[in-house]
Amino acid sequence: MISNREPDMGKRLRFRDLQARGIVNNRPTLRNWIKNLDFPSGQLTGPNTRTWDEDTEINPWLATRPTSLKAAPPPPTPGKRRGRPRKAPQAAT
Repeated sequence: MISNREPDMGKRLRFRDLQARGIVNNRPTLRNWIKNLDFPSGQLTGPNTRTWDEDTEINPWLATRPTSLKAAPPPPTPGKRRGRPRKAPQAAT
C-alpha cells in the first residue's frame, strides 16, 4: 500500500526555544550571528514570528561550531608592567 503522506517535517524552533536550549541569549546577539556568523536566518511564519527548522538549519549549524574553548592567554610576567611606559622622573631645577 502506498502512502500519500508527506515526510515528517522537523520541529520548528522559535527564539524562546533557542534560548531554552542555551544557543543564544538575546535578540541582538542573534541578529549579529545571522549577519556575521552564518547563523541561518530562518523563516517568517507570521508578522512578528521567525522560526528555524531544527533538523535542517539549527543542528547543522551547531555541528560546524567549535567544541572546545580557546586557549587562555599566558599569565603576565611578574614585575613587568603592561601598556605604555611611565615617564622618567624629572630632576628638580
